[in-house]
Amino acid sequence: MKKINNIYLQSILFVLALFTACQDTNYEFGEINTPFNITVNTSIIGQDTDNPYGDGSGEVQFTVNASNAISYKLIADGIEYPSVNGDFTIYFSTEGVNTYNITVIAYGAAGVSSTIVTSVEVLANYAPPAELLEKLHGTNSKTWRIKSEKAGHFGLGPVGGQIPTEWYSAGPEEKAGVGMYDDRMIFYSDGTFEYQTGGTIFGRDGLINELGPITGNVNGADVENFQYEDYTENWFINAPGGIETLNLTNLGFIGYYVGGSHSYQIFDRIVANELLLKITDGNNEFDWWFIITSEAEEGPSYTYNNLVWEDTFSVDGTPDSSKWTYDLGTGSNGWGNGESQYYTDRADNVKVENGNLIITAKREDYQGSQYTSARLKTQGLYNFQYGRVEIRAQLPQSAGTWPALWMLGANFPTVGWPYCGEIDIMEQRGDDKNSVLATTHWYDDTNMQNASYNLTTSISNSGDFHLYTIEWTENYINIYLDDVLYYEFANNNNLPFNQDFFLIFNVAMGGTLGGTIDSGFTEDSMVIDYVKVYQ
Repeated sequence: MKKINNIYLQSILFVLALFTACQDTNYEFGEINTPFNITVNTSIIGQDTDNPYGDGSGEVQFTVNASNAISYKLIADGIEYPSVNGDFTIYFSTEGVNTYNITVIAYGAAGVSSTIVTSVEVLANYAPPAELLEKLHGTNSKTWRIKSEKAGHFGLGPVGGQIPTEWYSAGPEEKAGVGMYDDRMIFYSDGTFEYQTGGTIFGRDGLINELGPITGNVNGADVENFQYEDYTENWFINAPGGIETLNLTNLGFIGYYVGGSHSYQIFDRIVANELLLKITDGNNEFDWWFIITSEAEEGPSYTYNNLVWEDTFSVDGTPDSSKWTYDLGTGSNGWGNGESQYYTDRADNVKVENGNLIITAKREDYQGSQYTSARLKTQGLYNFQYGRVEIRAQLPQSAGTWPALWMLGANFPTVGWPYCGEIDIMEQRGDDKNSVLATTHWYDDTNMQNASYNLTTSISNSGDFHLYTIEWTENYINIYLDDVLYYEFANNNNLPFNQDFFLIFNVAMGGTLGGTIDSGFTEDSMVIDYVKVYQ
């Protein structure tokens, strides 16, 4: 059953349950009249005297009307099609002339309905070749994804263009973190299409609104990380005008929502385990191009894979004193950022429990401050140069909290900041809990410099656990979110990132990135599952 139908039927069942079960309460729905006088007008595309069953495309348009109806459903060849206005366009793809029984349902108020059955006899002169079907679903099913690692996996061009991604072509992993690369599309041999969104999707502003109110980040003409659940539709292949086309029913889509026909031209299928698709958007403005693949996604190829240091927080109580020490107090001018918290080493603010390190920021009057928190560091206990650091963590969600997983040069006590260099593996603004930030800071003898930072939107809510990773070499600093690269920085001998650094974990309150603290804030925590260093 399709998502849109589930919502519709659940609403009907809920209303009927109230109507039948709550005997002591009167509910008024207005006058409930069963739909009647259902009429179905059928138009077989290309039908004429010489072609009584149509032009072979298998396309049939239905127009349904009924008195007292507020919506309709048509069931054809085992596939359900809902419609509010009663207009349907259906492609029949079984080769030859075939007669199809069509069930037409008209729905009225409170879910009452009427049904009639009609039929249509139509010609389809195209049958998907066996090699295409084998490629798409094999013996039962195959899982597909956007081939994000390949240049040109997503892009656009003119309507009717024949040059893939002629006007814009995404580079490898360019759209990491916007809600597209974690999508999975499963084609089943029975014609079922299952779409796994990972919680968020990517689409065109003004068109993705067809799926519901905007819930993601509007970035220019794009909507990033639009919250959307997994759904199921149907798929079929036909060849209008001789062009093989992959069709998805209702609001089904691939990769980037553009509305329109939901029919994707199969532009090229020569490459093994790949399809090159294009579709015209609902504004008739662009053709959008996609490369999808059934190959399993390969994770990053890291340089450093020898585990040399870790803390898995396996012993409840206080953090291991052989690995962690603390910054305490308010620092200078709120640690240089106008922060509002007082850092302590109390169990109220930092503890190890159930295999996790928990850093808790609290609202409380303490030593002249209104908030307390904790800031742990490995300074003097574990300093290292180069390597890969993995930190699995869950971030606080309260406005005004500023969690950070970061590193400072070990010469900080003698040269100060920013001469020592700073690498922010993860920071999060207090007013944006769907994004994280990576930055490098240094001084170039003329003025402080910030590396060109990247803002990435989480694959799903940052209140879930995510993996924050840095790989740091003499040539580069790469930072990943859930093994997806989103920050790259070229290291060189003139920068301070070629010496020992130490780790720092903290939750600040307010300040330059924390911003305005929620007036109702009481406490919130950053939870760290583990930290591992590889060299």
